[in-house]
Amino acid sequence: MGEIDDAIERADQEAFTRQPPKTLQARINFLVKQLKTTKAVAQEIGVSQRSVERYRKGERKHPPQAIAERIDAAVRARWQPQVRKRRRKQAATTRGITVETRARFGYTAPIGTTDDGRFRRLTVHLPAVYAQRLFNARDAGASDQQMRQIIAEGFKDIYFQDGGNRALGLTDVTLNDIDYLDLDY
Repeated sequence: MGEIDDAIERADQEAFTRQPPKTLQARINFLVKQLKTTKAVAQEIGVSQRSVERYRKGERKHPPQAIAERIDAAVRARWQPQVRKRRRKQAATTRGITVETRARFGYTAPIGTTDDGRFRRLTVHLPAVYAQRLFNARDAGASDQQMRQIIAEGFKDIYFQDGGNRALGLTDVTLNDIDYLDLDY
Protein backbone atom coordinates (compact mmCIF):
# COMPACT_ATOMS: atom_id res chain seq x y z
CA MET A 1 0.00 0.00 0.00
CA GLY A 2 1.09 3.55 -0.62
CA GLU A 3 1.06 6.55 1.67
CA ILE A 4 -2.30 7.78 0.40
CA ASP A 5 -3.92 4.34 0.83
CA ASP A 6 -2.58 4.18 4.38
CA ALA A 7 -3.96 7.63 5.15
CA ILE A 8 -7.39 6.66 3.81
CA GLU A 9 -7.35 3.48 5.93
CA ARG A 10 -6.45 5.49 9.05
CA ALA A 11 -9.25 7.96 8.34
CA ASP A 12 -11.68 5.07 7.88
CA GLN A 13 -10.66 3.54 11.20
CA GLU A 14 -11.08 6.85 13.00
CA ALA A 15 -14.69 6.83 11.82
CA PHE A 16 -15.57 3.62 13.69
CA THR A 17 -18.54 4.18 15.98
CA ARG A 18 -17.74 0.97 17.88
CA GLN A 19 -14.37 -0.63 18.42
CA PRO A 20 -13.63 -3.93 16.67
CA PRO A 21 -13.60 -7.16 18.73
CA LYS A 22 -10.71 -7.28 21.19
CA THR A 23 -10.16 -10.97 21.92
CA LEU A 24 -8.64 -13.38 19.43
CA GLN A 25 -11.65 -15.68 19.66
CA ALA A 26 -14.09 -12.82 18.98
CA ARG A 27 -12.01 -11.62 16.03
CA ILE A 28 -11.89 -15.08 14.49
CA ASN A 29 -15.65 -15.52 15.01
CA PHE A 30 -16.24 -12.17 13.32
CA LEU A 31 -14.08 -13.20 10.35
CA VAL A 32 -15.88 -16.54 10.05
CA LYS A 33 -19.20 -14.71 10.07
CA GLN A 34 -17.95 -12.37 7.32
CA LEU A 35 -16.16 -14.93 5.14
CA LYS A 36 -18.60 -17.82 5.83
CA THR A 37 -16.05 -20.65 6.33
CA THR A 38 -12.99 -21.38 8.43
CA LYS A 39 -11.20 -22.36 5.24
CA ALA A 40 -11.75 -18.88 3.77
CA VAL A 41 -10.51 -17.28 7.00
CA ALA A 42 -7.44 -19.54 6.94
CA GLN A 43 -6.62 -18.45 3.38
CA GLU A 44 -7.16 -14.79 4.28
CA ILE A 45 -4.74 -14.80 7.23
CA GLY A 46 -2.29 -17.39 5.91
CA VAL A 47 -2.68 -20.24 8.39
CA SER A 48 -4.15 -23.73 8.28
CA GLN A 49 -7.86 -24.33 8.64
CA ARG A 50 -7.15 -26.32 11.80
CA SER A 51 -5.37 -23.32 13.34
CA VAL A 52 -8.44 -21.17 12.68
CA GLU A 53 -10.61 -23.80 14.35
CA ARG A 54 -8.28 -23.81 17.38
CA TYR A 55 -8.38 -20.02 17.62
CA ARG A 56 -12.17 -20.11 17.30
CA LYS A 57 -12.60 -22.65 20.11
CA GLY A 58 -10.12 -20.85 22.32
CA GLU A 59 -7.65 -23.77 22.30
CA ARG A 60 -4.93 -21.41 21.03
CA LYS A 61 -4.91 -17.91 22.40
CA HIS A 62 -1.59 -16.43 21.36
CA PRO A 63 -0.74 -16.59 17.65
CA PRO A 64 2.67 -15.43 16.43
CA GLN A 65 2.95 -11.65 16.07
CA ALA A 66 2.81 -11.68 12.26
CA ILE A 67 -0.39 -13.74 12.24
CA ALA A 68 -1.96 -11.59 14.97
CA GLU A 69 -1.27 -8.52 12.83
CA ARG A 70 -2.87 -10.17 9.76
CA ILE A 71 -5.93 -11.09 11.84
CA ASP A 72 -6.18 -7.52 13.11
CA ALA A 73 -5.85 -6.10 9.59
CA ALA A 74 -8.50 -8.50 8.22
CA VAL A 75 -10.95 -7.56 10.98
CA ARG A 76 -10.38 -3.81 10.59
CA ALA A 77 -10.77 -4.04 6.82
CA ARG A 78 -14.25 -5.53 7.26
CA TRP A 79 -15.41 -3.70 10.38
CA GLN A 80 -18.37 -1.34 9.99
CA PRO A 81 -18.48 -1.06 6.20
CA GLN A 82 -21.71 0.97 6.30
CA VAL A 83 -20.15 3.58 8.58
CA ARG A 84 -17.19 3.94 6.21
CA LYS A 85 -19.42 4.05 3.15
CA ARG A 86 -21.60 6.78 4.70
CA ARG A 87 -18.57 8.89 5.73
CA ARG A 88 -17.00 8.60 2.29
CA LYS A 89 -20.28 9.52 0.61
CA GLN A 90 -20.61 12.62 2.81
CA ALA A 91 -17.02 13.61 2.06
CA ALA A 92 -17.50 13.12 -1.67
CA THR A 93 -20.80 15.00 -1.88
CA THR A 94 -20.82 17.74 0.75
CA ARG A 95 -18.12 17.88 3.43
CA GLY A 96 -14.92 17.42 1.47
CA ILE A 97 -11.66 16.17 2.88
CA THR A 98 -8.97 17.72 5.07
CA VAL A 99 -5.38 16.91 4.18
CA GLU A 100 -2.58 17.52 6.65
CA THR A 101 0.92 16.93 5.35
CA ARG A 102 4.54 17.84 5.55
CA ALA A 103 6.05 17.37 2.13
CA ARG A 104 8.15 19.00 -0.52
CA PHE A 105 5.98 20.92 -2.95
CA GLY A 106 7.36 21.68 -6.36
CA TYR A 107 5.66 23.67 -9.07
CA THR A 108 6.11 25.36 -12.39
CA ALA A 109 5.84 29.13 -12.14
CA PRO A 110 6.22 32.05 -14.56
CA ILE A 111 9.69 33.43 -15.35
CA GLY A 112 10.90 35.87 -12.73
CA THR A 113 9.35 33.98 -9.82
CA THR A 114 10.80 31.16 -7.79
CA ASP A 115 9.84 27.61 -8.56
CA ASP A 116 12.16 26.02 -6.03
CA GLY A 117 10.42 23.22 -4.24
CA ARG A 118 10.55 23.36 -0.47
CA PHE A 119 9.17 21.52 2.51
CA ARG A 120 5.90 22.90 3.80
CA ARG A 121 3.61 21.78 6.57
CA LEU A 122 0.07 22.34 5.37
CA THR A 123 -3.42 21.57 6.58
CA VAL A 124 -5.89 22.30 3.79
CA HIS A 125 -9.58 21.50 3.48
CA LEU A 126 -10.29 20.35 -0.07
CA PRO A 127 -13.82 20.52 -1.50
CA ALA A 128 -15.95 17.44 -2.06
CA VAL A 129 -14.97 17.18 -5.74
CA TYR A 130 -11.40 16.28 -4.74
CA ALA A 131 -12.60 13.72 -2.22
CA GLN A 132 -14.78 12.15 -4.93
CA ARG A 133 -11.85 12.04 -7.37
CA LEU A 134 -9.57 10.54 -4.73
CA PHE A 135 -12.05 7.80 -3.74
CA ASN A 136 -12.85 7.01 -7.38
CA ALA A 137 -9.14 6.75 -8.21
CA ARG A 138 -8.52 4.46 -5.23
CA ASP A 139 -11.46 2.22 -6.14
CA ALA A 140 -10.18 2.04 -9.71
CA GLY A 141 -6.78 0.85 -8.47
CA ALA A 142 -4.86 4.04 -9.09
CA SER A 143 -1.22 4.22 -8.08
CA ASP A 144 -0.05 6.22 -5.11
CA GLN A 145 1.52 8.72 -7.53
CA GLN A 146 -1.83 9.26 -9.30
CA MET A 147 -3.57 9.87 -5.97
CA ARG A 148 -0.78 12.27 -4.94
CA GLN A 149 -1.44 14.22 -8.12
CA ILE A 150 -5.13 14.62 -7.23
CA ILE A 151 -4.17 16.00 -3.82
CA ALA A 152 -1.52 18.26 -5.42
CA GLU A 153 -4.13 19.66 -7.82
CA GLY A 154 -6.40 20.40 -4.87
CA PHE A 155 -3.57 22.17 -3.05
CA LYS A 156 -2.81 24.18 -6.19
CA ASP A 157 -6.42 25.35 -6.55
CA ILE A 158 -7.26 25.92 -2.90
CA TYR A 159 -3.98 26.83 -1.17
CA PHE A 160 -1.58 28.20 -3.77
CA GLN A 161 -4.10 29.93 -6.04
CA ASP A 162 -6.69 30.66 -3.34
CA GLY A 163 -9.58 29.61 -5.58
CA GLY A 164 -8.40 31.78 -8.48
CA ASN A 165 -7.52 34.92 -6.50
CA ARG A 166 -3.71 34.71 -6.74
CA ALA A 167 -0.79 32.93 -8.42
CA LEU A 168 -2.76 32.36 -11.60
CA GLY A 169 0.38 31.59 -13.61
CA LEU A 170 1.22 28.68 -11.32
CA THR A 171 1.00 25.28 -12.99
CA ASP A 172 1.94 21.68 -12.33
CA VAL A 173 2.14 21.53 -8.54
CA THR A 174 3.77 18.29 -7.41
CA LEU A 175 3.79 16.59 -4.04
CA ASN A 176 7.16 14.96 -3.34
CA ASP A 177 9.16 13.60 -0.41
CA ILE A 178 6.17 13.14 1.89
CA ASP A 179 7.29 13.25 5.52
CA TYR A 180 3.76 12.43 6.70
CA LEU A 181 0.25 12.70 5.30
CA ASP A 182 -3.03 12.44 7.17
CA LEU A 183 -6.60 12.66 5.91
CA ASP A 184 -9.80 13.45 7.74
CA TYR A 185 -13.33 13.31 6.41
